[in-house]
Amino acid sequence: MERVLTPKQKALEINLDRSIYGSFAEIGAGQETVRFFYRAGGASGTLAKAMSAYDKDFSDSIYGRENDGRYVTEERLKRMLDHEFRLIEERLDAEQHKGQRFFAYANTVTTIDYAKKYKGHGWVGIKFQIEPGEACSEIILHVRFKENTAHLQQETLGVLGINLIYGAYYYYDNPRKLLDSLYDMMDLDQIEIDMINFSGSRFKYVDNRLMSLHLLRNGMTQAVMFGPDGMNILPASIFYKKHIFALRGSFRPVTNVNIDMLNQGLKMFKNQYNEITAENLEVLFEITLSNLSQEGEIDERDFLNRADILCRLGYNVLISNFSEYYKLVEYFANFTKERTQIGISMGVNNLIAVFNEKYYTDLSGGIMEAFGKLFKRNVNIYLYPYISRETGELLNSNNLKVNDNLKDLYKYFKKNGRIIDVEDFNQSYLKIYSKEILKQIPKCKEGWEDSLPGDIADFIKTKGLFGYDSDKCKYISTE
Repeated sequence: MERVLTPKQKALEINLDRSIYGSFAEIGAGQETVRFFYRAGGASGTLAKAMSAYDKDFSDSIYGRENDGRYVTEERLKRMLDHEFRLIEERLDAEQHKGQRFFAYANTVTTIDYAKKYKGHGWVGIKFQIEPGEACSEIILHVRFKENTAHLQQETLGVLGINLIYGAYYYYDNPRKLLDSLYDMMDLDQIEIDMINFSGSRFKYVDNRLMSLHLLRNGMTQAVMFGPDGMNILPASIFYKKHIFALRGSFRPVTNVNIDMLNQGLKMFKNQYNEITAENLEVLFEITLSNLSQEGEIDERDFLNRADILCRLGYNVLISNFSEYYKLVEYFANFTKERTQIGISMGVNNLIAVFNEKYYTDLSGGIMEAFGKLFKRNVNIYLYPYISRETGELLNSNNLKVNDNLKDLYKYFKKNGRIIDVEDFNQSYLKIYSKEILKQIPKCKEGWEDSLPGDIADFIKTKGLFGYDSDKCKYISTE
């Protein structure tokens, strides 16, 4: 088993490597990272500069003013990294520092407030070279503090910074190991890493969506999000001052019924609330971690297949560890205001599962506690109908079956408009079943393409997704 170095040991090892040379810019929690290098000894071989532009006017004069006036943002961190690295290149004599690999480390954070109402969060990053003179690589991450004193959070930030700098230089060729090493000498209950992006010359091969999945699988966070470009994004920044509409599913693959479920529910959601506009609404697809691992271990190729399709459709995708819907709503509530509207589109089978008491045995208040959390905020469920394969009956909120002891609870939420039937649906889509489509694709069955939206069928064929083999299918079609 590999020995884990302490922060001081890591700092000393970097200090003794005379080829690593750079600057530190830390805002909001003191100079917690750089002090490890000072205390370890030999810092003169590593430190070109260390600073903390604590006053906002000083900070603005150095890095420029942000349009939104905020300082603990990804944009601010990127400005800091770009500015500091540019100064290194401009101010250091190339001949005198020949053979050195430059870096700029920065963080901008806010620690827990005096009233202990807001735990604090921050952005941390490094811009660095592995070989002298090469194009830079970059690692940027967002953290949420879990400890209850500013002092402890500052200590944790310092350790995280050391781990990031060490990992950048010693584990750059193994991003998963680098991610794991960020928690060296720390516990998961100290800090949450809920977003990370690798970019630049050394990380061209890295798919950041897989890095998000690694965070989630290893308990470093409970939810991650990526955009249509495949880059990870911070959910808090996306949900900030937004109403939210979400569709949960396996999307293996996404079908016309999924899109109709989303669009029809969304149309009702927007018509119901006049305050919802295109500018203040976030629409997303959500996949649970348990959904990704239904058949055992998570198949990363299968995950990327689904992700590629959803990204092609132009949506943000949330991957969460919230099997129960009430946990998803609680998560949204962390980033939204009291008057925020939340809409969830779901099928009949999903709603039946929501009313299954076995999923709430871990709650002292059982299903009543879960529903209190689910509908505590302004949450509406838009129910898409389903045709029973056994009876051919169209099932909706009026005839779905729940346990006798839950009928009054069900009627209460339906009567109060929290469960709303989608009525303007495409009848022909109700006979589309994604599991059947998934079986038809590798078998080259005819007609599966018609069940998928837009050019997704062509995309699956071109990319060879879900077991599609163009040569095999071409051979079958000529038989």
